[in-house]
Amino acid sequence: MKVADYIINYLADYGIKDVFLVYGAANGDLVDAFTRNDKIRYIAVMHEQGGGFAAEGHAKISGQVGVAMATSGPGGMNFVTSIGNCFYDSVPCLFITGQINSKFMRPDKSIRQIGFQETDIVSVVKPMTKYAKTITNPNDIKYELERALHSATEGRPGPVLLDIPIDVQKADVVEEDLLGFDNNLKTKYDDYLITKQVDKYIDDLKNSERPCLMIGGGVRLSDAVDELLELGRKLKIPMFPTWNALDVVSSNYEYYGGRIGTYGGAGRNFGIQNSDLLLAIGSRISGRITGGNIHTFAREAKKYMVDVDKAGLQKKLQQVPFDECIYSDAKLFIKILMERLEKVELPNFDWWVDRVMDWKIKYDPVTYDMFEPREYPHPYAFTRILSEEMKSDDIFVADCGGNIVVANHSFETKIGQRYFTNNGNSPMGFSVAGAMGAAITADKSQNVVCLIGDGGFNMNIQELQTIVNYQIPVKIIIMNNHIYGITKAFQETNFEGRSEACGPKGYNPPNFVDIVNAYKIPTMVVDNGSDYDEIRNQIKEFLSWKGPIVLDLNCHEYHTYDPKIVGWETPIEDMYPYLPDDEFNENMYIKPIGQKRVYPKLTKNTFWDK
Repeated sequence: MKVADYIINYLADYGIKDVFLVYGAANGDLVDAFTRNDKIRYIAVMHEQGGGFAAEGHAKISGQVGVAMATSGPGGMNFVTSIGNCFYDSVPCLFITGQINSKFMRPDKSIRQIGFQETDIVSVVKPMTKYAKTITNPNDIKYELERALHSATEGRPGPVLLDIPIDVQKADVVEEDLLGFDNNLKTKYDDYLITKQVDKYIDDLKNSERPCLMIGGGVRLSDAVDELLELGRKLKIPMFPTWNALDVVSSNYEYYGGRIGTYGGAGRNFGIQNSDLLLAIGSRISGRITGGNIHTFAREAKKYMVDVDKAGLQKKLQQVPFDECIYSDAKLFIKILMERLEKVELPNFDWWVDRVMDWKIKYDPVTYDMFEPREYPHPYAFTRILSEEMKSDDIFVADCGGNIVVANHSFETKIGQRYFTNNGNSPMGFSVAGAMGAAITADKSQNVVCLIGDGGFNMNIQELQTIVNYQIPVKIIIMNNHIYGITKAFQETNFEGRSEACGPKGYNPPNFVDIVNAYKIPTMVVDNGSDYDEIRNQIKEFLSWKGPIVLDLNCHEYHTYDPKIVGWETPIEDMYPYLPDDEFNENMYIKPIGQKRVYPKLTKNTFWDK
């Protein structure tokens, strides 16, 4: 059996059904091997980056390892952004690159290149992969495949890459003689230590007045979503999802307390900032959560962190040092916590939950005035209506920049929905290809809706042809403000209003309707902001369409993304636009437990006593 056939057969037996690829001479044997296995297929995309993004979207929805293939040289290098996506968002994906014939590979790194389209792709991607290897011995193929897939899925998931020269792909191997990797080398957690730390948390919980949970994407990676929601109903305390967990703690979950971070949505961060006990499950604490003034993050709270990333649990490496760091996956931690809670009588936190829910409702970023008639549709109003009309099992995929801020401010998720983007790397142009990968594995009854800005749509517009070729039923919304909106807002804040290279100067998008029509994909245009009942009807028509469709939403230079943090010294609850004085009263202030500390540069717009 040829190595190429062994690889494709192995992937099929592993459960992989779809592989995203662009053909090239250096992966030709691999592609040809698909013709001899009817359990697996390839999806031929237009660009390797789109294929990598599609593999990521496929993995996020299917729960399986995503797979993408490319040829040598520029083919593999076009994977770099996709690999970065999977690394920073902890997505298990296998990237396979063809490599030139071994005899033409440079013998020493001091030589720049010998073979045509030769690139040491392993060295390029090593900092962004959990495992990367060029296979030079055909008899190593079973070991390397098993090791790569083990690395991709074990512990904190992530991308792996195997680079396979043409002559290795063509080589014959005897399957029975191949040696494999010891897959029993699983991550082991210390149940006894976890239990001791859980008991410490429970003791703190019994003495707490304002506890809360911060939930990250690690909960879904641990397949612990249902267990988490059950835990929330047991604890009866507010939960705050990070942007990677907006479909884990959905907007209609009874203990959902709002959205947090530098573009904090409903609740404006007031809940997490006023907490006295914080338990973070499956999330790192990034600058996008804390804001630049990291010392004011949840400053009166004792902080617990649960994660599978040992490095992230080291206090020396944490920007915000946590008091207790628990090495466990979310599923095991929640199981132990639920067991220990069975014999515990918890305090009643209803007053605190009510306060957080009041903040969440009162400080919704979507306000009534956004639905008032105007020349062009308000993107926040449009996206809120969209979220109301999408079903509880639909899939929503968003891009980066201004459109993801609009979505995270205004799209309210439902239990059962999937909502994802790429947050860690956040490249423009992700969501079309990411939604494509999601739609291929989704149920036919599910709508897969992609939201993308005009700038991002330009980045991977070629994948419209992939959508046509395979009739992938992706519904695309271009949030078209004809500028790089988030960049323009950044420049207005930081460069005295000078707008360079973000539109209209230096950037001017084409007429997308004309381009999409050239691909023979149906289009819709929403450009009238005078009647939101009509916009709702247009959204219903868009969602009911069978097959791919593109909607061009004309937002005409909109680039106001509020509320947001302005300035690196600002606590995250002190968000612009500032609240009017008449919204403040004594009942909004919560006194910290214990001795009052001194904090840097607090303003009247925090809830702390002065």
